[in-house]
Amino acid sequence: MRYDTLLFDADGTLLDFKLAEREAFIGAMSCHGVSVDDSIIATYSQINDRLWKMLERKETTRAELRVRRFAELADTCGFEYDATTVADTYAEELAQQSQLLGNALEVCTRLCRDCRLYLITNGFKKIQEGRFKHSPLYPLFSGVFISEDIGCDKPALQYFDVVRASIPDFCVQRSLVIGDSLTSDIRGGINAGIDVCWFNPMHKIAPDDMNINYMIDNLAELYDIIK
Repeated sequence: MRYDTLLFDADGTLLDFKLAEREAFIGAMSCHGVSVDDSIIATYSQINDRLWKMLERKETTRAELRVRRFAELADTCGFEYDATTVADTYAEELAQQSQLLGNALEVCTRLCRDCRLYLITNGFKKIQEGRFKHSPLYPLFSGVFISEDIGCDKPALQYFDVVRASIPDFCVQRSLVIGDSLTSDIRGGINAGIDVCWFNPMHKIAPDDMNINYMIDNLAELYDIIK
């Protein structure tokens, strides 16, 4: 085997975050008497994505992000609610969402026969832990690394240092990072000296300044890569 330790990102790689976000958002807003449509959902998603990018650049904190996204949404759309209360409800709703992408279960079921699988994810411990434990993927994985637990977020080198130190008999040359985010998964893996596989189902253009070892649009392509 070329690789025997696989470090999978969660959202956008194995878990369908867009669907989970939509269901949790609709549920949370409904609980607080706010009707939403696709335009409002898209606005929230844009705000949330921007704030997570800011967190990667250390321009905000996780605690601030948690509430600020709903405060900004209220300002943008003219809603009247307590942003902290809505944030709490949303977290509870999202922790129940564990929808998978495509063939994630089939691929991981096969890969775990020969490889150790680990989840590397940015996010809130309560939410990400809840979502993954509700998922059929959970028993296939040897461990989960959540940024809130570690104290820093991908792509920080410190995050990957903790991952490397926590996995028994970790070998850089036999490990592979698999993720959809260039800024967190792929950049983080490269900075840590670990081979990377960019999951790119939308066929985006790879930047010239990133030494990406592999690029796939279907997780099943991992079978040939790890051999």
